[in-house]
Amino acid sequence: MMSRSYTNLLDLASGNFPVMGQTREKKRLPRVMTVPGVISELDDDQANSVTSDVPSSVIQDRIIIVANQLPVKAKRRPDNKGWSFSWDDDSLLLQLKDGLPEEMEVLYVGSLKVDVDPNEQDDVSQLLLDRFKCVPAFLPPDILTKFYHGFCKQHLWPLFHYMLPFSANHGGRFDRSLWEAYVAANKIFSQRVIEVINPEDDYVWIHDYHLMVLPTFLRRRFIRLRMGFFLHSPFPSSEIYRTLPVREEILKALLNSDLIGFHTFDYARHFLSCCSRMLGLEYQSKRGYIGLEYYGRTIGIKIMPVGIHMAQIESVLRLADREWRVGELKQQFEGKTVLLGVDDMDVFKGVNLKLLAMEQMLKQHPKWQGRAVLVQITNPARGRGKDLEEIQAEIQASCKRINETFGQPGYEPVIFIDRPISLSERLAYYTMAECVVVTAVRDGMNLTPYEYIVCRQGVSESESSSESNGPKKSMLVVSEFIGCSPSLSGAIRVNPWNIEATAEAMNEAISMADAEQQLRHEKHYKYVSSHDVAFWSRSFFQDMERTCKDHFRRRCWGIGLSFGFRVVALDPNFRKLSIDHILSVYQRSKNRAILLDYDGTVMPQTSHNKTPSAEVISIINTLSGDIKNTVFVVSGRGRESLGKWFSPCKKLGIAAEHGYFMRWSGKDSWEVCGQNSEFGWKEIAEPVMKLYTEATDGSSIEYKESALVWHHRDADLVFGSSQAKEMLEHLESVLANEPVAVKSGQFIVEVKPQGVSKGLVAEKVFTSMAESGRSADFVLCIGDDRSDEEMFEIISSAISSGVLSSNTSVFACTVCQKPSKAKYYLDDPTEVVNMLEALAGASDPEFFTDTGSEGSL
Repeated sequence: MMSRSYTNLLDLASGNFPVMGQTREKKRLPRVMTVPGVISELDDDQANSVTSDVPSSVIQDRIIIVANQLPVKAKRRPDNKGWSFSWDDDSLLLQLKDGLPEEMEVLYVGSLKVDVDPNEQDDVSQLLLDRFKCVPAFLPPDILTKFYHGFCKQHLWPLFHYMLPFSANHGGRFDRSLWEAYVAANKIFSQRVIEVINPEDDYVWIHDYHLMVLPTFLRRRFIRLRMGFFLHSPFPSSEIYRTLPVREEILKALLNSDLIGFHTFDYARHFLSCCSRMLGLEYQSKRGYIGLEYYGRTIGIKIMPVGIHMAQIESVLRLADREWRVGELKQQFEGKTVLLGVDDMDVFKGVNLKLLAMEQMLKQHPKWQGRAVLVQITNPARGRGKDLEEIQAEIQASCKRINETFGQPGYEPVIFIDRPISLSERLAYYTMAECVVVTAVRDGMNLTPYEYIVCRQGVSESESSSESNGPKKSMLVVSEFIGCSPSLSGAIRVNPWNIEATAEAMNEAISMADAEQQLRHEKHYKYVSSHDVAFWSRSFFQDMERTCKDHFRRRCWGIGLSFGFRVVALDPNFRKLSIDHILSVYQRSKNRAILLDYDGTVMPQTSHNKTPSAEVISIINTLSGDIKNTVFVVSGRGRESLGKWFSPCKKLGIAAEHGYFMRWSGKDSWEVCGQNSEFGWKEIAEPVMKLYTEATDGSSIEYKESALVWHHRDADLVFGSSQAKEMLEHLESVLANEPVAVKSGQFIVEVKPQGVSKGLVAEKVFTSMAESGRSADFVLCIGDDRSDEEMFEIISSAISSGVLSSNTSVFACTVCQKPSKAKYYLDDPTEVVNMLEALAGASDPEFFTDTGSEGSL
């Protein structure tokens, strides 16, 4: 039986998962506490709670590391009865423990590389938990194939490395059944995490593109869970990512994390661009930290490249000297200059491009014929497909052609090693190489250059020859499209697609003077040795702690269905406006002030027809006709349109252009409330705005009587925002000596006279009521954007100054759940109109005046 809390997610993905019922084990893992002991699994209804159902008597931080594969090796015992397990020392997940607090308990959740019979799964689970603190996620074979070899390797991996499925034969079309398997696999991982988690005490750190929707599964269950995600692959530009049919589902799932990590700024920038273009989210940088505001939560963006495990490399280096006998390699390559490549067999590693560059170098620089050797070590492929087969065939053909063309007796220009080799053997090759060449066309990080640098520094310490004990040197030719490239400033960076330039770079690297090589090596070693894997994990965890520090202080709740689910986090005093509550207070009050914004409050922002409906006119007419009420529409719109639209509402007050013009009722004249009626500044501001309008397709200028407004809602989202920021600075500079204020808002930049704001309108209304002996005992103020925050702010100062009584019932309300100075919110303009309709219906007819309008009661 599936957990009820996930059915809608699966419905979104597929509508049918006949295999899911098979994934539940006969015996479930005991829930692990942060103190010794276990308790039995709770029933389904209790388990659906969003708070911790396992309170611990001792607060002890623990982190659950979730990845596609566990950091353990598994093999059948010789008698074929049971399994034998050991730690995988090469696993990054195991190595990152060095950077975590010593007292922190680490638990791993992931799959195994071997198939375990369902009858053995319970025993294997218990063994791994007891001895390794590992919780295995067993994926049924059909889900595993479609999840890993299907969606991960056929869709995500190529797309994240900039390969688009242009045809069925090239990359393959999007297959929704593979997406369904991806969702199902992520759900199985979530079930294993839920079985062992203490949500109040634990941190969860999810790794890589295999589990990008896992944050939503976990956040639905535990809305205050402290959760980080790190992507170990590239994140493509928005133009590439937006081609993915399930782009928003994945993006929104990632945003259910608290901290999202990337290797480089480019990857983070691409992710932020996707959030901006698809979800309208803008990031902010403060004191070196990048944050995304998402429904009241601040999601941290971490940029930190991973490093290598220094102790492991240095330990194996000693073994390399003894076991592999570096001396034999020296003898084999005596008199030769060795260039080394170490890559996975993958279409993105550019191995074929490297071979072509080697061929070009031998042609262009014949002096290297008979002397330069490229040793190319290629690890076995992890994926499958026609593209991979074609690359393998091309590599084999290139090797054969180069060796036949340039080979001599006792000299082979390309030595191709196409088999798994041990770390010890690999490090021995590193010590021999004069230069390492990495020509990947896309790679998330690639630690090969880091390993090479440490080998060239460290292995000679154990050798006795004076030559070995001399200055250390190394050279790197690296693709500019790999994650480690920005951190290797001394490397020769190349565009691997440019064969000629790569060949020249290889020639330059092996021809460079020793002194220059030594300087570059020293610079690289200093960075690599100090930015190791422990430094990376320590930094990520510290940022996760910082990002999550307010989790248990704020009021949080989940909203939305399927992958639209998100958590809203608000100040403890911020709550939804209850119609029943405001209605009862409204009926008891005697002098009411009602201040309403227009666009985005009673009229949806997305509506093309901005004329108020007959329903809105009738409601506002009824409210303003009640003698107990002072009702104002406070808008940035011009007085002509507002006056025309609300002409039936004779008792309604209108503040136009943010309060520059005011009238108290339909029969009153417009008052000019600005301090200055000179508009010479427009002659300065207008040419600047026209300049940006001509340069920004989709932008426009709105001419008001008192202000100029530049709109960029219909422009390109990123370019429009960039232009708005630049225009703001430009206008502030040229208008520095003019009596105006330059402000930015939601898709606008506005220039208006100083001393004009919606807050001043509210202050005038409250003051006027108090001076006439009708001090407001009920205040309702509703708005949706930054300019309305000025009204919310003035209410507090009006109470402290005595203009409003401390007993005044105040309902400052923002539209949509978001951080605000208001204490209440309503979800959208429809809820605002419904609430106003309820207030209008509760007005006592005996207090109505003759409005003289058709819509009056």
